[in-house]
Amino acid sequence: MSPTKKTAAKKAPAAELPTIAFASPAAWASWLEANHASSRGLWLKLAKKGSGIDSVTYAEALDVALEWGWIDGQKNAFDDTAWLQKFTPRGAKSVWSQINREKVEAIIAAGRMKPSGLAVVEQARKDGRWDAAYASQSKATVPEDLARALAANAKAAAFFSTLNAANRYAILWRVHTAKKAETRARRIEQFVEMLARHESLGA
Repeated sequence: MSPTKKTAAKKAPAAELPTIAFASPAAWASWLEANHASSRGLWLKLAKKGSGIDSVTYAEALDVALEWGWIDGQKNAFDDTAWLQKFTPRGAKSVWSQINREKVEAIIAAGRMKPSGLAVVEQARKDGRWDAAYASQSKATVPEDLARALAANAKAAAFFSTLNAANRYAILWRVHTAKKAETRARRIEQFVEMLARHESLGA
């Protein structure tokens, strides 16, 4: 592809954060060591497979980010050779996934966790977010309270059974991440009413 075509395909990320590429996990780790406490984040430019460009991979980048208390976010297109992944410091109220919790446990066991990363983990343990980590789409199950509510509404239960994995997970995730019992109960009630009308969050 010519440089002209690459430029034409490019989609600029949000202007407030820099776009940076790193050839290796070590280079990314070095940047985080110098900037993790002062930076609001960046768009990490990751080379696509087959591009021939030396680049840290997404999996490598996430592991390094977790070591320093950072987390991945939005994805964005860039050009024919690369794509963008947003990385930022983990927020004080950021919810944890079970996958990232398991990754962090492995990083700690390997002795690679940095003080800033450990501080984020300890705070999550103290405020309950660590134990409340949500399951991935492939492992998420219907909780008992939602199951009971669906069982009491045949129309809602029937429509729920027709939803694809993404639409089912959208409901399960919102139920799981409710911070208060009353919020969780209200969401379940609203979702059951929505499903009874044959509506979904993805509709």
